[in-house]
Amino acid sequence: MGQTNINIRIDEQLKKQFDALCNELGMSMTTAINIFAKAMVRHRGLPFEVSLGIPNEETIQAMEDVENKVGLYGPYFIR
Repeated sequence: MGQTNINIRIDEQLKKQFDALCNELGMSMTTAINIFAKAMVRHRGLPFEVSLGIPNEETIQAMEDVENKVGLYGPYFIR
């Protein structure tokens, strides 16, 4: 199969961090980007959820319960 080049623009610091992580994982940035591209094609979209990270009502209530020590139980709860 033939190869082609793509050019992307990326923040310099992010590129350094991405390159360092890829090296730790034993792969090049090119390999990592190819893995990502193949995952997108396989999933027919992004292979992960993209969201604003805003918790839903149930999560907000659970966080408030923990802060207020309401309804906590189980073997790992320390009083």
